[in-house]
Amino acid sequence: MEYLKIEQPFTLENGAVLPEITIAYRTYGKLAKDGRNVIWVFHALTANAAVEEWWPELYGPGRLLDPERFFIVCANMLGSCYGSTSARSINPETGQPYGKDFPLVTIRDMVRAHQQLQAHLGIQTVRLGIGGSMGGQQLLEWAAMDKGLFEHVCILATNARHSPWGIAFNEAQRMAILSDPTVYEDQPDAGAKGLAAARAVAMLSYRNYRTYQGTQAEPVNDKLDDFRAASYQRYQGQKLVDRFDVLAYLSLSRAMDSHNLARGRGSVEEVLQGIRAKALIIGIQSDVLFPVEEQAFIATHIPQAQLELIDSTYGHDGFLIEHEEISRLARPFLEATVALEQKRKYRLRERQQNGFGFRPQQALPGTERF
Repeated sequence: MEYLKIEQPFTLENGAVLPEITIAYRTYGKLAKDGRNVIWVFHALTANAAVEEWWPELYGPGRLLDPERFFIVCANMLGSCYGSTSARSINPETGQPYGKDFPLVTIRDMVRAHQQLQAHLGIQTVRLGIGGSMGGQQLLEWAAMDKGLFEHVCILATNARHSPWGIAFNEAQRMAILSDPTVYEDQPDAGAKGLAAARAVAMLSYRNYRTYQGTQAEPVNDKLDDFRAASYQRYQGQKLVDRFDVLAYLSLSRAMDSHNLARGRGSVEEVLQGIRAKALIIGIQSDVLFPVEEQAFIATHIPQAQLELIDSTYGHDGFLIEHEEISRLARPFLEATVALEQKRKYRLRERQQNGFGFRPQQALPGTERF
């Protein structure tokens, strides 16, 4: 993991100021001399900058995210507990962790932090931006904010404005967390019960009826208690407690609620119509949290967009699990641009070698060779 520390005030969208920020990030591969081999990956709610950990089937030689061909960047979002500035960071003005005083960070603020990293890495253009869910929200925001940066974007299971349905799920999770009286206490397991309950709520939105019916149904008919589905919810809650921070979960869920491309810009339709990148929009047909009509809306209004749907039993989590289908759709989308670029370079070299279309020994009658 690498860290970029920006030792100057960072003003947030709501007017609050962080005295300084740190961005945790990972890069893979090498930046090409012409700078045109960048893939920027955007992680979702509880993931991190280590792409190979949460998208392992898409990362590696010969795969979509190939570090031998591309310079791959993934930055941990502000507010997360995986290295970037968050509620657990030390406030340099007080010498104490921010805690419950950590200000609201929006999706737009996260993108502005990414832009600081972009400048630090010397990136002028991004061949492909790719992200799902909350990562897709960041990608859409950045594509709207800097229309010339991305050549192509692959946006999975996300929306142009977070829905009342999604906000309601997030609020239910926050209510579960804040019902735990230990949430702001200074102890290792502070808020653990609330976070576990919140994750159990979230799982109902990440999966769906078919998922649970297929994986958690009882094999016998005489059981009265301790059902597999109940055990699964407890397991998923504890699994998140073991790896994530409760205050980060509060911060990031609020950030997701803030997502709205139209804020301060007119209508959502107008903002999407202004995105210049070629776009591949992928939806999961069984997704109940980000239903496919949200991806269809995005694809309808981005001028150069195509919509593809994946049939999965995994609901919203399909954007993390259905790697074969994602690769099947995204690789041709990326490779077509690579092939065109290579063909363009080949033709340019040929023209340079041949006098831009005229071989020296084949000079036209009446012309002089210089």
